[in-house]
Amino acid sequence: MFLFLCLLVFFCCGLNMAQHGFSQSETVCPDSCLLRNELMAMKEKIEIMETMLRDSETRLINSESRIAEMKEQASTKVIFSAALAHPGSFGPFEKETAVIYKTVITNVGSAYSPVSGDFTAPVAGVYYFNFFYHAGGSHQGQLFLYKNDQIVVMTHDHQSDTDTADNGGNAVFLQLQQGDRVYVRLGANRHIWGYGQHTTFNGFLVTQMDS
Repeated sequence: MFLFLCLLVFFCCGLNMAQHGFSQSETVCPDSCLLRNELMAMKEKIEIMETMLRDSETRLINSESRIAEMKEQASTKVIFSAALAHPGSFGPFEKETAVIYKTVITNVGSAYSPVSGDFTAPVAGVYYFNFFYHAGGSHQGQLFLYKNDQIVVMTHDHQSDTDTADNGGNAVFLQLQQGDRVYVRLGANRHIWGYGQHTTFNGFLVTQMDS
């Protein structure tokens, strides 16, 4: 369409020059030539506007993608709390032993397993964990918090003939990747008290991060 308009303008320009007897050496800019210049300027403006429109559409698509990502992150909730609920003393055992907190109090996101005692990170992020225990003084109490196969923090109390009740605990923030495991183990020849929800394991997602 634009090419057709240009040809029409040039044709009119030629007619005007023939009718008025202008030679090729003379510089002439009749109304038809002015129209041609205006059309060229309009074409440039349209091209600029089309470029700006494409840029705006790209920014809009990127903004919508970011908003959708933020909504997904905000909707990810991971919170758990579980108690040992063992009848009486748990331990001592000759070897280090996994502590399986079978009584689930809260498990938003279902990331904690009361079968294995493991918390498995459903998303990459920073998590907060704490664990507490109660025990008698006849044996040492000792718990380790593991990330995968690595001890991160621990809690411990010595055996005592005069101190008949021990309590201990610890807490930590951990940066985890999706699939990382966090769990608690009882030290060898140590014990804790399992009855009455005294001994617990808890955690929640603080903030989600990119993998």
